[in-house]
Amino acid sequence: MEEHFIAKSNKEIEFLEGPRSRWQELIYLKDVFCDLLKGIRKLHFCGPCVTVFGSARFKEDHEYYKVGEYLGAEIAKLGFTVMTGGGPGIMEAANKGARSVGGKNVGCNIILPFEQKANPFLDIWVDMEFFFTRKALLRKYSYAFVVLPGGFGTMDEFFEAMTLIQTGKMTHFPIIIFGKEYHKNLLEFIDDLKRYKTISPLDDKLITVTDDPDEVIRYIKKNVNILENLRPHNKMKPSRWLFEK
Repeated sequence: MEEHFIAKSNKEIEFLEGPRSRWQELIYLKDVFCDLLKGIRKLHFCGPCVTVFGSARFKEDHEYYKVGEYLGAEIAKLGFTVMTGGGPGIMEAANKGARSVGGKNVGCNIILPFEQKANPFLDIWVDMEFFFTRKALLRKYSYAFVVLPGGFGTMDEFFEAMTLIQTGKMTHFPIIIFGKEYHKNLLEFIDDLKRYKTISPLDDKLITVTDDPDEVIRYIKKNVNILENLRPHNKMKPSRWLFEK
């Protein structure tokens, strides 16, 4: 972002500035554990999901916001829960679209110094303190990833998913990039990576690129069979002994 913000908490800053006392490191690890545990507990029954990535900055009258809203509705019609980063912009649009057709919505909102708030279209959301725990949850429950136009955060989420699939740390779930013109330089960069042989010749086949929202839906429908291929989320029942709902 153009502005620079002063963090409310300096925990993450201090951790990344080098080694501290063993006790301080242990406290930080405790905070990370609690952040991840909170998210897992809250989202345990949310799936199966499709995660929509995109900028928080697009307003309701922008074409990409409208695309996000349409995709959210169509993803929900396939029977998936729509998962987003929980904030405004394209995240809000996808959740709004799912809500409009009676679909399920979840969000992993990040706690930031400028107080990003969860959008009003979420059924369930969790406020995460750490970006890396948040990203883990955005991937954990999803079986496809839709990348709409966004900034650094969207690119971070996209490349991390690509890396995990490339290295076999995550199953090859569909990754669809929407917006050929917007992502033109990104796609050229990926071509350069292939030309310089810093990625494998077939690594660019891990993604599909389109300008057609309906192609996004067709690709998800073709490659992810919610009835046959997915973990049976609907067989998982909350336990009252664990205070689950």
